[in-house]
Amino acid sequence: MSNSGKKIRLNRIIRPGRKSLVVAFDHALVLGPIPGTENPTDQIRRFTDAGADAVLLNLGMLQRCIDSLLGPSMPGIIARIDWTNLWGTPGGDAASEASTDLRSCLVARPEDAMRCGADAVLTYLAVGTGDSDFEAKEIARNAEVARECERIGMPCIIETLARGKKVKNPSDPKWLKLHTRMAAELGADLIKTDYSGDPETMRDVVENCPIPILVLGGSRYSSDAEALALIHAVAAAGAAGVFFGRNVFQADDMDKFLQNARTGLNENRKSPVGR
Repeated sequence: MSNSGKKIRLNRIIRPGRKSLVVAFDHALVLGPIPGTENPTDQIRRFTDAGADAVLLNLGMLQRCIDSLLGPSMPGIIARIDWTNLWGTPGGDAASEASTDLRSCLVARPEDAMRCGADAVLTYLAVGTGDSDFEAKEIARNAEVARECERIGMPCIIETLARGKKVKNPSDPKWLKLHTRMAAELGADLIKTDYSGDPETMRDVVENCPIPILVLGGSRYSSDAEALALIHAVAAAGAAGVFFGRNVFQADDMDKFLQNARTGLNENRKSPVGR
């Protein structure tokens, strides 16, 4: 039963015959109310109306804004169920803060997310921090979530990242191959991770991972055109889709950007590698 439950819920996020456009809107828990996250009810309604395949939310916002998600074009719902200070503190210097006194914790369980109507849960997994105790706890925390997801039939998505003292280039394919494989070994069903920098090396990362990879957008690009170029590159690399946040809700024209993003993903509809 759990296996069928996972398949049904995953099908709401990774749609057959198309690459997934997921809007990440979970930033405020770690970064505060950054530009574009104001009026969340209205913003989430716009994501829904634009045909996003899924939306990533914290559970509090999911419950508060549920009416903005309902309708004939309802997106899949991914619940962020953890917190980290990996990015520093709101208004602080993340580069200097994130390397010391690292902390992360669960803020909900997969069962809580299921009760709220989520189709999947998502957690962080950071490596390269130089803090072996922190990373051991990251492994244990993600393994615990993955086992609970298996018991209740909830898809487990892990956001894998290389950050910290040991990491000169977070986009180095060697790091990407390491932490994406770690997530697969822990029991993840999907991965959210960095882009390697070019389609060729990203395709190598995707092909060496046994589960589908969706590429994150990260910080706001200098222009909508630059962000759209990344989407085309991700599609060419064979990834299953993208998680875009700031490049969506801080876009010059968000509705147009989402339309163009969908077009860019549709240009390469080949089934994603790893599925």
